[in-house]
Amino acid sequence: MATYEMTAPLCDEDVKKLKAGDVVKLTGTIYTARDAAHKRLCDMLDNGEELPFELKGAVIYYVGPSPAPEGRPIGSAGPTTSYRMDSYAPRLHSLGVKATIGKGKRSAEVRKAMEEYVGVYFGATGGAGALLSQCIDEAEVIAFDDLGPEAIRKLTVTNFPLLVVNDCHGNEQYAKPNFDF
Repeated sequence: MATYEMTAPLCDEDVKKLKAGDVVKLTGTIYTARDAAHKRLCDMLDNGEELPFELKGAVIYYVGPSPAPEGRPIGSAGPTTSYRMDSYAPRLHSLGVKATIGKGKRSAEVRKAMEEYVGVYFGATGGAGALLSQCIDEAEVIAFDDLGPEAIRKLTVTNFPLLVVNDCHGNEQYAKPNFDF
C-alpha cells in the first residue's frame, strides 16, 4: 500500500496508478452532492441543461456539512453512506467523474462503471467530520441552495485524507488506514 499526494481534478493517469488500500492526501477542488442533488443533476442531464460544474475529472464528496462556525468556511463535514447515490454514480462516471468520496460499500454496477470509465471510490473516515473539516480551506454553494446542507458546494481542500476503497482495476479494500491529520 502506497501513499500519494494528488491534486483534483483528477485524470485517468492519476486514477490508474491507485490500488485498493492506498492512502491519498487530496488537494484541490472537489464538489459536494448527496441524494437530492444527484437526482437534480440527472434531471438536468435528461433535460439537456448545463450542469453547475464540469464533470470531467471531478471528485464528488457525499457530505451534508453542518453550518460553519465563526471564522471557518464549513462546519463538520463527515461522509454519508454512499449506496444512496449508487443509482446515479454509473451515469456520472460515464460522463467524466473520476472519483467519489463517502463511506460504505458500492454496488456491483458502480464498481463496473469505475472499471469501464477509469474511476475510483475513496473512503473518508466516518465520525471524523470535525477533523476532516480542518482540511477544507474554502466552501461555496454553487447550486441548489434550497437544499440547505445538501446543496452542491465547491470545496477547496488541502491534504484531505482518503483511503482507496475501490480502484479502477476491480479491487476493494475496507481496512482502517492510519491517517495523520
